[in-house]
Amino acid sequence: MNATPVRIVMVAGEASGDLLGSHVIAALKERYPQAEFFGIGGPKMIGQGFDSWVPQERLAVHGLVEVLKHLPGLVALRRELVRRIAARRPHLFLGIDSPDFNLGLEKQLRRRGITTAHLVSPTVWAWRAGRIKTIREAVSHMLVLLPFEEQIYRDAGVPVTFIGHPLADEIPEVIDREALLEYLRLSNKGAIVTLLPGSRQQEVLNHAEPFIGAAKLIRQKLGNVQFLVPCATRETYRLFEEALYRHNDGELPVRMMFGHAQEALAASDFAIAASGTVTLEAALLRCPMVIAYRMAPLSFAIAKRLVRVKYVGLPNILCDDWVVPELLQDDVTPENLAQAALNLYNDKQALQAVRERFAALHTLMRPLYTTPDPTKPN
Repeated sequence: MNATPVRIVMVAGEASGDLLGSHVIAALKERYPQAEFFGIGGPKMIGQGFDSWVPQERLAVHGLVEVLKHLPGLVALRRELVRRIAARRPHLFLGIDSPDFNLGLEKQLRRRGITTAHLVSPTVWAWRAGRIKTIREAVSHMLVLLPFEEQIYRDAGVPVTFIGHPLADEIPEVIDREALLEYLRLSNKGAIVTLLPGSRQQEVLNHAEPFIGAAKLIRQKLGNVQFLVPCATRETYRLFEEALYRHNDGELPVRMMFGHAQEALAASDFAIAASGTVTLEAALLRCPMVIAYRMAPLSFAIAKRLVRVKYVGLPNILCDDWVVPELLQDDVTPENLAQAALNLYNDKQALQAVRERFAALHTLMRPLYTTPDPTKPN
């Protein structure tokens, strides 16, 4: 008689979680070729054979205030997931990021005897440190991507493994830029700049206009420049394209791209990026950047009172230093973005120093040891 296939439920709420989930599925399929993966995921996870029950965009809600109008639908979705997952009796539930949604789901599933793991620590080291208690109740095992997070959970009595960040393995330490320029059909004359307004629709709505305005100012100063805009989803592609139509005079040399953010960053001289996982990608690709972030004014006011870290961007947090500029909220203007980017680009010594710090960060982010079998209870 054939053994029952390993059944793993995963819930990933946005593009960065979809990327991580696809890596997890690929790795687990090597160990369990007949494993079944289902839940909520995006195109990369689906490409690995994942059965997504609802569109991932249902969970991609941004901001403290903005989430309120979506709350009834999210509560109903979580209730439905608990019912469906409990009926399937999976060997493991893995929540990927999206802690405000996943931790409550994990807590209910664990009470029903289902082993739960969570990949990507909530930023308990930045704000809402009290979530550690909820995490201890909700998860059988925490999988963290950042090296300093492991000790936080050990001290709190939460079973934990630092697995390193898969991007540190995926991204090579040396990239043939000339071959990449040829692959992307880009000229090696003049500057190449990547604009990354965010993976969520609301982020694109918040950042598109100032990013496009900054691009215009950068072009006025540099003349020969090419702009790349990799978008995570069709919706974010559409939103940025519409903003470009409204705010561009038709002369700005912008190439819209569906995906291919890593290729764009590796080919670029610098980037302007919304704060998020993509800034870590940029750092591992040795791409200097300006990090920016805007949200609803009330959300920002609340966050400003609660957040306890000096930096917002992951590269600066991990290096514990102002390695690259950060601009937040009202400071995210075309003039400020362009000036910060040009100051960095025109200082070749500073550019080299940034790339050296990013190279050291690449080493820091590599996994230190093999992750234990996540389908077995701790």
